[in-house]
Amino acid sequence: MNDTLKNLYETVLSRRDSHTEGSYTCYLFEQGLDKILKKCGEEATEMVIAAKNPDAEELKYEIADLLYHTMVLMVECGLDWNDVMKELVNRR
Repeated sequence: MNDTLKNLYETVLSRRDSHTEGSYTCYLFEQGLDKILKKCGEEATEMVIAAKNPDAEELKYEIADLLYHTMVLMVECGLDWNDVMKELVNRR
């Protein structure tokens, strides 16, 4: 597992219960599953649109946004990267 993804996941996990003032991650958890799902959908759409453009920088940015919001969803739903990696291994 990439340390960057693991560390970011741990940060997202810690923010779930921290209620840190001004934290976007805390805001998403406070708003609940519907808000998190809405953001995942928005980011997925933005990634698709960016992929149609010739600028790889924009695509990189949108993929990062999607991964971040996916991690928030994973924490909200009680999944971690090990769960996802096991599933990917099963698909080989």
